[in-house]
Amino acid sequence: MALKKGYAAQHCSLARTLELVGERWTMLVVRDAFYGVRRFSDFQAHLDVPRAVLSARLGTLTEAGILEKRRYEQAPPRDEYVLTERGRQLWPALYALLAWGEAHASGSRPVRRYFLHQACGCRLDPAGGCPECGLGTVPPGDIEVHPGPGADHPDRQDPVSRAMLRPHRLLEPLDTVPTGSGAAEQQRNSR
Repeated sequence: MALKKGYAAQHCSLARTLELVGERWTMLVVRDAFYGVRRFSDFQAHLDVPRAVLSARLGTLTEAGILEKRRYEQAPPRDEYVLTERGRQLWPALYALLAWGEAHASGSRPVRRYFLHQACGCRLDPAGGCPECGLGTVPPGDIEVHPGPGADHPDRQDPVSRAMLRPHRLLEPLDTVPTGSGAAEQQRNSR
């Protein structure tokens, strides 16, 4: 017997939220959007998700107002997916899940990424706050993600995994063009 997709019999906010973001792959798409992934091909390469599933998840997130689909200039023109204000409000929940996973679900694997408050350079506490500044929840646009000792996994050679080995600010587009290549130089000059 197949599992039901929705929670129609559940009358609570958590059930309604899970109907939007609770399907497999959805929160990983949201996580990658916070990391700066915007292009369909980059989501697919990093997540190893089937195209049809990714298309469905991006469609659901767009319809729910969590992501916005934007056209960016390239030949041929393509779309990118950017977190909306509504989507950015998911950061505290996503960060809580990341912190919980590091504490309780990572086993003996070293930390893959850590998060710093960009203004002072202090590492975020498990609740997503800045102990140095006393800021309760640091907004995602003020956070830098840095690779931890477990970030460079030999099985992960996709462009997003490689780009994640460089510190960068959340929400800023992730540069998935390899550094030092002619394409990267051309892309920087065209900005």
